[in-house]
Amino acid sequence: MYENELSSMLKEHGADIIGFSDVSSVLPEELSEYPYAVTIVRRLSRAVVNTINGAPTMSYFQHYRITNTKLDLLALDAVSFIEKKGYLAFPVAASQSTPDKKEEYRGIFPHKTGAALSGIGFIGKNALLITKYSSAVRLATVLTNMPLETTGERIKSKCGDCTRCRDACPAHAITGKEYIPGDAREEIFDAKKCSEHMKTYKNIGRGAVCGICMSVCPYNKMPLKEE
Repeated sequence: MYENELSSMLKEHGADIIGFSDVSSVLPEELSEYPYAVTIVRRLSRAVVNTINGAPTMSYFQHYRITNTKLDLLALDAVSFIEKKGYLAFPVAASQSTPDKKEEYRGIFPHKTGAALSGIGFIGKNALLITKYSSAVRLATVLTNMPLETTGERIKSKCGDCTRCRDACPAHAITGKEYIPGDAREEIFDAKKCSEHMKTYKNIGRGAVCGICMSVCPYNKMPLKEE
């Protein structure tokens, strides 16, 4: 009912892609009252991503952080819109993880799950969402009880035989297996290995980023200009 209005508003404010999905079957119990998800996508600068050559750079680290901040602000815009329509909205930060050791290296809700269910992209072998803008994107999510029509059908992985991300990963965190919906994340990606390796890049700032698997993805060569 409000999909077009909400999507237009968010794009006017700086979002690149908006996806809507029914996530009722994958929500943790504590979030079950918000069965719909708004996925907000912001693409990263191709020029900045191109600076990653075997290791992340300070430019990428700073761009990564400011893009997350922009996404969090867009999520707040979505919350305001939804609440003014009389519904509840729960923003999930662009970059966050739970302190629960049992769920270490996980957020309270995985952005890529909502995004994949909305049909705006597929989960690649690098465990990243690959959209029409490649995997060089960042995401935020707003969960809500406002009824939303799903954007499109789920897209199957299109990685094929490519293993560039696996071969380039210095942490050996990527298995090279193609993602199949329902697979555990560990089937394709070891988040602990990735996180521990990122801590070695202390020269670029306070925090942990890498981006190598994203930068080598062939989908990053897609034309920037939209037809």
